[in-house]
Amino acid sequence: MNIRTTRNIGIMAHIDAGKTTTTERILYYSGKTYKIGEVDDGEATMDWMEQEQERGITITSAATTTYWRDHQINIIDTPGHVDFTAEVERSLRVLDGAIAVFSAVDGVEPQSETVWHQADRYRVPRLAYVNKMDRLGADFDAVLEDMRKKLGARPIAVMLPIGREASFEGVLDLVAMEELRFDGDSLAPVRSPVAPERLAEAKAARERLIDALSAGSDEITSLYLEGKEVPAELLRRELRAACLAQALVPALCGASRRNIGVQPLIDAVVDYLPAPDEVPPAKAFHLKKEEDIEVPCDGAGNPLGLVFKVQYDREAGPLCFVRMYSGSIRNASTVYNQNKKKRERITRLLRMHANKSEPMDEVQAGDIAVIVGMKLAQTGDTIGSEGWPVILEKMHFPEPVISVAIEPKTLSDREKLKETLEILAKEDPTFTTKENDETGQIVISGMGELHLDVLVTRIIRDFKIQAKQGNPQVTYRESITKKATHTERYRKTMAGKETAAGLTITAEPLPRGTGNRYAKQVRTAGVPDEILDAVERGFESAFGSGIQFGYPAVDVGITLTGIEYDEMTASTFAFEACANMAFDAACREAGPVMLEPVMKVDIACPKEFLGEAMSLVSQRGGIIHGSDSKPAGELIRAEAPMVAMFGFTTSLRSVSQGRASFSMEFSHFEQKRQ
Repeated sequence: MNIRTTRNIGIMAHIDAGKTTTTERILYYSGKTYKIGEVDDGEATMDWMEQEQERGITITSAATTTYWRDHQINIIDTPGHVDFTAEVERSLRVLDGAIAVFSAVDGVEPQSETVWHQADRYRVPRLAYVNKMDRLGADFDAVLEDMRKKLGARPIAVMLPIGREASFEGVLDLVAMEELRFDGDSLAPVRSPVAPERLAEAKAARERLIDALSAGSDEITSLYLEGKEVPAELLRRELRAACLAQALVPALCGASRRNIGVQPLIDAVVDYLPAPDEVPPAKAFHLKKEEDIEVPCDGAGNPLGLVFKVQYDREAGPLCFVRMYSGSIRNASTVYNQNKKKRERITRLLRMHANKSEPMDEVQAGDIAVIVGMKLAQTGDTIGSEGWPVILEKMHFPEPVISVAIEPKTLSDREKLKETLEILAKEDPTFTTKENDETGQIVISGMGELHLDVLVTRIIRDFKIQAKQGNPQVTYRESITKKATHTERYRKTMAGKETAAGLTITAEPLPRGTGNRYAKQVRTAGVPDEILDAVERGFESAFGSGIQFGYPAVDVGITLTGIEYDEMTASTFAFEACANMAFDAACREAGPVMLEPVMKVDIACPKEFLGEAMSLVSQRGGIIHGSDSKPAGELIRAEAPMVAMFGFTTSLRSVSQGRASFSMEFSHFEQKRQ
């Protein structure tokens, strides 16, 4: 494998923009599949889960590898639905570049904004692909303007559509100044000179492209000022540099379903998106030196990889999708899980093609593979070698906001259900499960009603467990509003031996959305590591079990300011219990409050129902932030408490004669209204 000829790319977009359809065409034209699978027929290669084929949406991010112009392209097709945001998040974490797909009719939609900002956070260079140019109301320029306005992006057209809507017949390549037309079965487009009637428009668009690139290129500027022709090769080189620096977003167009514009898109992936060693080094934390370090993409370096997805296979067990950042791992060798501090054996190394696979001997820096045999690995774990204790930067996942009780129909299924929930929680970091100690009820939590519905369907169908679910409930959180300091002493005689521990801590509220934080401001010389680990474990479990009502605590900062340690009476159990009690007591003195999840709601509806839809949100205690006019109707932007949004679908359908739709995603937690 050559690092320089590898591309790790993702395809991201709003639901229904045509991501999976575009991926199917890429696989077909690059020779990976022999027939084109259609999402609408339930035959897409990448949507291989039974539910994905039934619902016509992508649920899991499938990984596949294909080849184009002697380059290896690892593609991850991500979901567009907000309930599966964790799938998008973990994919973006390991990608080097991405294709953002936009619908030519709808432009920048709510979920496009979410995934775009997620990609901003991980500094992923992007291409923009404006799909569905053959649809009524398609407008390439309007989509680029939408990107500038809503995303703050700088898209630059490297292609123009030839015709639009029903008369869309091909694309005009502004770099090579050629027209490209596509015959569905032919793998290469038919190229021809620019037609005289389009020459003026093409020249003006090419001028804009040269002008945008000249800001960062002296070579282009001098050629332009001398009135000389700017060669296509120089344009490609400078476009690549601008894309890698994220100064510009090359924009292409096409109609994937009609097989128009896909081959130039694959060319653009090779030409403009980065190789693994062209992106900034991965950020990591050295456990021994206790400092942040950078890990360059080097095949000869120490082995270091990130488990970015775990998928359960009935026969093989957990399949761990790993992105290698440094060094290499061989088949049938052992790796060290830095997070779990355990060695794990690799029984097989596989290269995935959706749900099919082929064996590999070795996975090197910059590549993506699947490891079979690791029992303990979870999403976000770092694997490497014991001699180099380094942990890669963690992934951030939103908190689950909705819960349902789930009950097996027979008692014998109860243990099986627990095992299944454990498997699903390993696969999906935004899915949590909890057993109520008093009632024995099992409660599962996720990102939305669709998310939980998909998981419950998997439990019943894939794992063959008969279970019934209760009504959805909102998952609340707890926090504090002021600072408090508390000293806790623990004494207990166990098996005739006295154990004791003493801790002084300060609890303080942190800004909303920062998460919990534990820090030490005390001299710990002479205190063994296992005691300090026990204290940390005690606080971690206390964060999860809440303050007053048993809901997880968020945005709480705990600082250890004093520790009373006597090796004669100390035990890990005593210090863990003492930490738990100190947390409870300090937080109860710190003005505890209950927080509720607030959702960002986007409603698409025809103009004539705008008033009704807005008043529906207001009646439920929501706040309207504004509305945008689109060719297809109005888009209302609002936020509302999650508890008020149950049953909203039915109400919205009834006031709009079934013509309005909405999507919502978690926005933030705020103090519960009385």
